[in-house]
Amino acid sequence: MSSIRIDQLSKTFGNGRRALQSVSLTIEPGEMVGLIGASGSGKSTLLRHIAGLASCDRDAGRIEVDGRIVQRDGRIAKDIRQQRASIGFVFQQFNLVDRLPVITNVCVGGLARVPLWRSLPGWFTAAERKAAFEALARVGIEEQAYQRASTLSGGQQQRAAIARVLIQGARTLLADEPIASLDPESARRVMELLHDINLRDGITVVVSLHQVDMATHYCPRIVALKDGQVLFDGPSEDVTGSLLAEVYGSELESAPIPHRSRRAPLRLATVAAAAGS
Repeated sequence: MSSIRIDQLSKTFGNGRRALQSVSLTIEPGEMVGLIGASGSGKSTLLRHIAGLASCDRDAGRIEVDGRIVQRDGRIAKDIRQQRASIGFVFQQFNLVDRLPVITNVCVGGLARVPLWRSLPGWFTAAERKAAFEALARVGIEEQAYQRASTLSGGQQQRAAIARVLIQGARTLLADEPIASLDPESARRVMELLHDINLRDGITVVVSLHQVDMATHYCPRIVALKDGQVLFDGPSEDVTGSLLAEVYGSELESAPIPHRSRRAPLRLATVAAAAGS
């Protein structure tokens, strides 16, 4: 059974702009997939649709996650709240409650399994807090467990958000530009964490990235979007300068060049030559 199956997904915004155009993808359980593309290519829109946070055009698409329909023909599944318990989402802006302690923010990840009478006031058992602390230890910020979330650096906040997904028990993890606002070292740590979660826990990870070098280094499979369509879907080692020239177009000068740890790196001159060919 595929972890994620997308069939002919299209999305048109109210202003008439086509954000997604007949996108079809199959992602197998345990894969780590990098989504790349220029700004406005449809990366974030695609992830939001997979999570059931946005609905597609009427009569224009179907999404399944772990064999269950998330949405079909513009209608989101009635049991989407239950399904989201198995779909973790890491946002670019962390989505933590600044005034609450970090450990409480992490405990929130388990709310889907907490009775309503306990979830409303945010009462968590000792076992739940212990699990949250262990998740914080795994992401390397257990010492900040009882600090207000607002006191953490950006990289620490993103790691807390990942710890929240671990508590959630998700089998699919979607990450939307999770390192866009981080410094290089914090970005590396976050990507190492996502890679570790994918390998050790067997969790399917789909991460959208503007940093192509990070995507090709950590993700064995790359999906490139352009104007809401899949332009490339294949192994990261097949990402070439000519492909990047086609994907990014006028944004080519600001597009990062893939880092290849086990093969010759793509040089800027190579990409420039491809753009001119």
